[in-house]
Order: sequence, then C-alpha cells, then structure tokens
Amino acid sequence: MVAFGKKLKDRQIEEWQGYYINYKLMKKRVRQYAQQIQLGTQDRRHVLKDFSRMLDNQIEKIVFFLLEQQGLLASRITKLGEQRDALQEEPEINKIIELREAYRALGQDLLKLLFFVEINAVGLRKILKKFDKRFGYRFTDYYVKTRANHPYSQLQQVFKHVGLGAVVGALSRNLHELQDRQGSYLSIYDQPTLPLQDPVVDSINAAVDRLTNSTNFLSFLGQHALIMQEELPSPTEEHVDDQRYNLMSLLLNLANTFLYMVNTYIIVPTADDYSMSLGAAPTVCGIVIGAMAVAQVFSSVYFSAWSNKSYFRPLVFSSIVLFLGNIMYALAYDASSIWILLIGRLLCGFGSARAVNRRYISDCVPLKIRMQASAGFVSASALGMACGPALAGILQINFKIHKVTFNQNTLPGWVMAVAWLVYLVWLWITFKEPSHAAEEDHTPHQSNDEVNSKLEKGLNQPLLISSETKVDEDADQDCDDSEEAPEESRQPVNSIVAAYRLLTPSVKVQLLIYFMLKYVMEILLSESSVVTSYYFNWSTSTVAVFLACLGLTVLPVNIVVGSYISNMFQDRQILLASEIMVLVGVVLSFQAIIPYSEPQYVCSGLLLFVSAEVLEGVNLSLLSRVMSSRLSRGTYNGGLLSTEAGTLARVVADATITLAGYVRQSLLLNVTLIPSLFICITSILATCFTYNSLY
Repeated sequence: MVAFGKKLKDRQIEEWQGYYINYKLMKKRVRQYAQQIQLGTQDRRHVLKDFSRMLDNQIEKIVFFLLEQQGLLASRITKLGEQRDALQEEPEINKIIELREAYRALGQDLLKLLFFVEINAVGLRKILKKFDKRFGYRFTDYYVKTRANHPYSQLQQVFKHVGLGAVVGALSRNLHELQDRQGSYLSIYDQPTLPLQDPVVDSINAAVDRLTNSTNFLSFLGQHALIMQEELPSPTEEHVDDQRYNLMSLLLNLANTFLYMVNTYIIVPTADDYSMSLGAAPTVCGIVIGAMAVAQVFSSVYFSAWSNKSYFRPLVFSSIVLFLGNIMYALAYDASSIWILLIGRLLCGFGSARAVNRRYISDCVPLKIRMQASAGFVSASALGMACGPALAGILQINFKIHKVTFNQNTLPGWVMAVAWLVYLVWLWITFKEPSHAAEEDHTPHQSNDEVNSKLEKGLNQPLLISSETKVDEDADQDCDDSEEAPEESRQPVNSIVAAYRLLTPSVKVQLLIYFMLKYVMEILLSESSVVTSYYFNWSTSTVAVFLACLGLTVLPVNIVVGSYISNMFQDRQILLASEIMVLVGVVLSFQAIIPYSEPQYVCSGLLLFVSAEVLEGVNLSLLSRVMSSRLSRGTYNGGLLSTEAGTLARVVADATITLAGYVRQSLLLNVTLIPSLFICITSILATCFTYNSLY
C-alpha cells in the first residue's frame, strides 16, 4: 500500500498546501505520545486532552478555509448573475456561450473544493484510527460523539456542508437557465425530475452524493461483492472507466451471475433422489453438489487470469462449458452412470465465471455507479439462490421423447442447458469487449486536467467514520508509517503467495469467519433433502419451497442490517453477535433426546441461515476495508481470495456429508453438525482474541 502521507502530499493543490490537515505532524505527535506514556513522563488524560485540542485546531483551520472559499465562489456566482441579468435585456449568443463557460469553470473550482474536503476527511479518519491502534483507546468514539452535535463544533460544518449545497444549487439553476429551452417558460423548480445534461453538474452531484454517504444500504450490499476501491483513486481511473463501460455488457455479467447461482442450487432438492436412481447412496448428493465447488476452486484462478486479457472470451467459454455440463448431467439418468453425472457437475464448476463478473465491475464500471453495480451483483446472486430450488419444485413432471427421459431429476439439467444456450446467443450478439490497452501503465503527470480528473473520482469513504466508529479498520496494515513507498507497492500482486503475505492477522480471521459461515450454510442446504426425507418424509416440492424461502430472506435481511443495525452498532459488535447466533443455530439443530420435529428443524435452520447472512454482510464489509489496496486489482485480488475461501468451505462441507453417509442415516445430522460446532467456536475465539489485541 502506498503511504497515505505521500498520497496526501502528491495530491494537494499547491496554492492550498497550508490549509490541509498536517498529517505528518500529527502522526509524529502520536508516536511521541506513545513514547512518553511508555516512559511514564506523560499520563493518558493529558495526552487525550492535548490531542483533542490539536485535532480541534486542525479542523478549525480546514473549516475556516472552506468557508473563505465558499464565500469567494458565492461572490463569483453573484457577479455572473449580474452578467446573466444584463444578457436577458440584450441577449447575444457569443456572450451567453462565454457566460456558460464561466459557470462551468466555477464548477471545476467547486470540484477542487469538494476534493479538498474529501482528502482532509480521509486524513482525519486515518489519524483517529492510528491513535486508537497505538493506545488501545476508543478515542474516535469519544471525539466524534462530543463534537458532531455540539453547537460550537467545527465538525458540523464538515458534516453538513450547507454552504457547498447552496453553491451547487445556484450553479445548477443558472446553467439550466442558460440552456437552449426553445421558448420554454418553465424553470428548474417546475421540473424537479428533469435532469440537467451538463457534465460538470453531473460530476458535482455525484461527488456530493458520495460525500454525504447517502446510500447506506446500497454500500452495505455492494460490499458483499468484495469489489474493493482505493480511498484516493488514481487520476486516470474515472476517464478510463467511462471509455470501457457498456451497460449491456454489465447486464450480461449480472445475468451470468444469476444463471450460475440458479445452476448451483437447482439440483439441491433432487440430488439425493438422482443419486439413488443411479444406484448410489443418498448421501452421495454431497459429492454431486460439491463437484461444482471443487472445479470452481481451479476455475476461479484461470478465469481471473484470463480476464486480464479479455472479458468476452471467458464468458463465451463459460457458457459453452456450462451448456455441455448440464447436458451431461441430464443424460446421466438414461445412461445409468453416476460418473457421467459427476463429470457434468465438474464441467459446470469449470464454467464458473464469477471472477470475470467481479473483475468487469471492478475494472470497467465507472466509479460513480460501481457501488450500484456491486449491489446488483449481490442481488443477482441472492435471486439466483432463491430461484434455483423454486424452479426445481416446479419441474415435477415425467415424460419421454424417444429414449430420453424428462423428469424431476433430469429437467434441471435440460432447463439450464437451454438457458445457457440462449445466454450464449445474447452474449455473442450484444457484448462489447472493453479496450484492455487502457489498462496499461499510466504515468502520473501534474496538470489542470489531472486535478479535474481527481475531483471527479469517488469520494468513497464517509466524510468521517460514524459516531459508532468502525474501529475494525484498526486491523489494517500500518502501511503509512513510512512517508515513502516504492513504486512497486502500487502494483497488484502477481502470485497467491504474495497475496497471502499481504494478509494481516485480522484479515486472516475475516477469511476464517467467511469459511465458517459458508461451511455451515452448505451443510444446511446440501443435506436438507436427505435429512427432511428421513425425519419428516418431505417431498421434493416441500424441500424446494423451504430452500426458496431461505434464499428470499437474503435481501430483506441485508436491508435491515445495512439501513438500521449497522448505524446503531459497531461492525465488530454485529460480527461477534452474529457468530454467536450462528453457534446457537447449530446447537439447536442437533438431534437430542427428544424426538426431532419439523418446528425445531425449520426454526433452527432459519436462525442459522439468517445469522450467517448477517455475518457474511458485516464480515465482507470489514474485509473490504482492512484488506490491502494492492488486492483491489489484478489476478490475485481480494474477491478471488474470498471466493476461494468460500468455495473450499463448500467442498469440505459436501465431502463431510458424503463421508457421514458411512455411518447410520439416523446419525447423519449430528455427525455433520459436529464439525460445524467446532469451526464456529474456533472462529468466535479467533475474533475475540484478534480484536481484544487491538485495544
């Protein structure tokens, strides 16, 4: 990771240098405090008071400069307004064009000011995080809570930025009135939903939206995809993304995600019946379901590498392989071969292009809509997870054409084969391959265009961390202790070993938690048909409805967590509480002395699944913030690491179900839950140990 101090120095506007947060001085002061406390020459209360006063002074300096610049912008708008009024009396085309360009130039200066606010907010957030990490004290909570709502606090000016909003409004209104409206007498206030087609205003509005962090749920949902973004994007990133982005190509990637998830879960309700019809034990369904995950462990790597050169060809290859895999899955019934069935599922796994889908969003979707695209990726996955079992419940018919059988076991394969064939035709006709030449080396150069480009970047982080501060970021590498960083540290890693070396202890714990939650979810889903048929004599349709209902809880749960719970509690608290609830769900799922009942299974399964969904959202949200920015791009990126962890968990879980088949079927449930119990306890202990060590 590049040192933030170096980034701050490189990206400052030269004439404003004296008004930025003095990050280097404050970082030096934090080190001095640590030495003084260690030597006993300073007590903690004095340190807190002195550091608070220093922060207040820094924020006051920033805010006064911000107010001064707002006043200058307001004065310029007033003078331009006088020119506009004069032109209304005697309109001249040339002067109207000049006036419009003057307003746009003012808009560029406003973007500079927005970037000034953003970079100072990032610096303030980082120095607060560093202080908490050094002293094991939740100073951030205290500082933000006591300043944010106090009538004399300068933080209010930064949080609310009312003056900037007024400037944005005046600029938008005046540019709107200068547009050629072909004799229209309506104003911007008469048509509030009519967008103003001006790139400067679009950039300003996008910056303000990100600055206010007004999409809590969307951000929370988008972080499920683990499509990471740098805090201060590179100067050319947005321009490159706009050139490479194509809406239809994005929709095709989301459709691929949806179909793959349907393909994964459509066989779950019938896998045990299919296995028995081919002469195998019902618990072989674990291998049948898990074969796809085994292949995905390898396919994720080569698809991620392939996407460095192309997006279209991997998606075509994926569609063809999935088409053939589903054909083999369907034909295995008439061939009476469990091996053809397994090879078909392996082929389906080798066609997993989720790494390509993530990379397309990360590399080609403009920063201003990347969070929406990431949320779409997660929503497509959740919808596919729900639709797969539901579709299996509908396909309860039985007929033959010539010697080919179509029944509840084979129809999932035939339906998905047709779906992938249609998708392949759609892909071939409409996908637009983005230019990969734009990804080649961009040498930084200082110019006005670069400054303007920077300003239009994602002001990704909240203005400050919320009053319930995300102290979990303290687990991030203290990479900015050095003001200089080699150029190579900016580049993506080039091997899985190098990626692993970048993982801090807290990141490893997050990946362990991800492994755990995927394991327990896979156990619940994959063995559902075997367990429910043994204990409750459920039909395939009943199992399908149960699994579909579980899948449909994903988005509502994330809405509640992203919009409400995450604003009330720290992510670390939600993380630990969710782990405990998953553990409770696992314990309640055991068959004890009393007879096993449907209410016990349904309630414990629902508790386990919902808790795991909450845990997944919070865990990936934390992971996206604490993982090195070098893992945000390239083949071995953060998304690939999380995918591999989750896929390995599914493989181990499905293997556990199959191995448990060697014991009596009455013991299957408890035997598969014992590893879940052990992994849950391990992850909880690891979480407690890791985060306690940070305080």
